Amino acid sequence: MKRLRRPRRLPIDPYILLLLGTVGLAALLPARGTGADIASGASTAAIAFLFFLYGARLSTREAMDGVRHWRLHVTVLACTFVVFPLLGLASRGLVPVLLTDPLHQGLLFLTLVPSTIQSSIAFTSIARGNVPAAICAGSFSSLVGIVVTPLLAAALLGGAGGFSADSVVEIVLQLLVPFVAGQALRRWIGGFVARHRKALGLVDRGSILLVVYTAFSEGMVRGVWHQVSPVRLAGLLAVEAVLLAVMLLLTWYGAKTLRFGREDRIAIQFAGSKKSLAAGLPMASVLFGAQASLAVLPLMLFHQMQLMVCAVLAKRRSRDPEVVASEDSEDSEDSEDSGESEETEGSEESEGSAAPARTTVGTGRR
Repeated sequence: MKRLRRPRRLPIDPYILLLLGTVGLAALLPARGTGADIASGASTAAIAFLFFLYGARLSTREAMDGVRHWRLHVTVLACTFVVFPLLGLASRGLVPVLLTDPLHQGLLFLTLVPSTIQSSIAFTSIARGNVPAAICAGSFSSLVGIVVTPLLAAALLGGAGGFSADSVVEIVLQLLVPFVAGQALRRWIGGFVARHRKALGLVDRGSILLVVYTAFSEGMVRGVWHQVSPVRLAGLLAVEAVLLAVMLLLTWYGAKTLRFGREDRIAIQFAGSKKSLAAGLPMASVLFGAQASLAVLPLMLFHQMQLMVCAVLAKRRSRDPEVVASEDSEDSEDSEDSGESEETEGSEESEGSAAPARTTVGTGRR
């Protein structure tokens, strides 16, 4: 009788726990007065530095190398910036039954955010998919999202998101200029950034925590959180679960209809169904201002949901019959090769031992 094994670790991203802790800190000790001004200035600087690092990390040459697989990248971009926003617009019909107007604005913003890079690569690798394609697809999505996400926000959110000409200037100064500067300086600082990836990773994650604290503090001071009830929160979770399920199905069967191979379908599914928390949080703080705390709530919940669901899905994909069959055939080929090598070594040894015997006999006859 087999014993039930406890899971080695909970499928909860530790960074989500830090984000929730930051939200709790903002709820208990929100920044006020001079402290709020200092936090706002630090948050602005952190956002600029964050996108500077994005530009310094992103290898344009590697992204351009993936252009030859253009059909896959166009499919992922269409899922990220066309299909997702259309579903977000369709969710307007759920107001006010399941969602409030601010929650719907946050959900719509979630659908405009670019795809992730790290988790798409990790899940594609676990599921035995096309990892190089996932790397290029995530890089393309991040690069395009720097420009396309604010433009889509201007077109679809309009005045509801606090979007104006000043917002455009602010986005250019806080997001696009630092990103371009990072790309321009990558030739000289790219090696340093690569060598200190872990330390700089802590810096950009800390920057995001600061952005979250500032946004949620401002929301607490202005009483924004009184607009969210447990019933509305449950409705939001249900809507996001349906949204994720629809995108996972569309990316998988849509790629199959377009006649992509299994490995490419996996890359499309994991890159085309995800949204980036790291890119979305800073953008939301620029676009929504005081309403940013409610705007990023759907993105934070969706991020954790996609990690948990895709972790299970990637494991199941890795156990697909065709994958298991290919592994078995590889194992059998390896065993045959090792058997042949052993037979060859054995025959060589027998021939080597026979040769001295013939010499001995010959010597005896003489």
